[in-house]
Amino acid sequence: MAKIILHEVGLRDGLQIEEQTVPTDRKLQWIERLAASGLDMIQVGSFVNPQKMPQMADTDELFRRLALPGRKHPGVVFTGLVLNEKGLDRGFACGVDYFCMGVSASDTHSRKNTGMSTAEATDRIVAMGRQAAAAGKGVQVSVQSAFGCGYEGHVPQDRVVGIVARFLDAGLATVSLADTAGHANPAQVRELFGALRALGSGISMACHFHDTYGLGLANAYAAWAAGVTHFESAFGGLGGCPFTALAAGNVCTEDLVHLFHRVHERHDVSLNAIIDVAKDAALFFDRALPGRIHTTGPIPHGQAG
Repeated sequence: MAKIILHEVGLRDGLQIEEQTVPTDRKLQWIERLAASGLDMIQVGSFVNPQKMPQMADTDELFRRLALPGRKHPGVVFTGLVLNEKGLDRGFACGVDYFCMGVSASDTHSRKNTGMSTAEATDRIVAMGRQAAAAGKGVQVSVQSAFGCGYEGHVPQDRVVGIVARFLDAGLATVSLADTAGHANPAQVRELFGALRALGSGISMACHFHDTYGLGLANAYAAWAAGVTHFESAFGGLGGCPFTALAAGNVCTEDLVHLFHRVHERHDVSLNAIIDVAKDAALFFDRALPGRIHTTGPIPHGQAG
């Protein structure tokens, strides 16, 4: 099987819903420790209106400081989320090398999240993705609410596949399906990613699950079995989309890494380093976080299950 790629999104999706703003220096400490753990990708933040989302107000500064001499992390890709052309321009200006952007398959969620319909957002994201790719940047495009919507309920599979086909036609081949509302189940995950795989061999599939109803890890495992290679997660299980009906945390990074360790994958990633960041986040927010392994500790490597 292809190598599993671990994409940490706690600094963006994990923090965007928090009312208590994390200082820039503390974010940098977390990023440095996560980068040293062996994770492949770290989403530093999103380029959104700082008045609407003050937690992301320092995203440009974070990218500039990460580019300073002495802060290079070979093998780690720092990513940024953009929703519109203004965000893309900001990302170019502060040196982002890898952009994440997407559209919701739910028209209601799309309008709440971006102020645009699904059709409008798709046209703009395709154009932005092409612009970023033409500039030599890495690009991942996503379909949010791919497995269901907290407002609309069922999202037809052909609607999701149709959006992905548009991405592929535009030459945007790294595609993430996001379970924004946490409605996915393992059988649905296998079926939908199977439908994407049938679109062509050039697609690189990513997944982004929320644990709203307790199926996050099960869905991640089903995605892996279906050929998904890129996994997005947040330390401590932080996060949740503020524009969905019922916000809940992401699949927890240390829980996901522990799962892969148990099936003899990605032992090069230091679980203890990620656990330390999760514990520090719990101290900062002064509450228990939803993840498991940072409280229970991992099952020792090699111990029979």
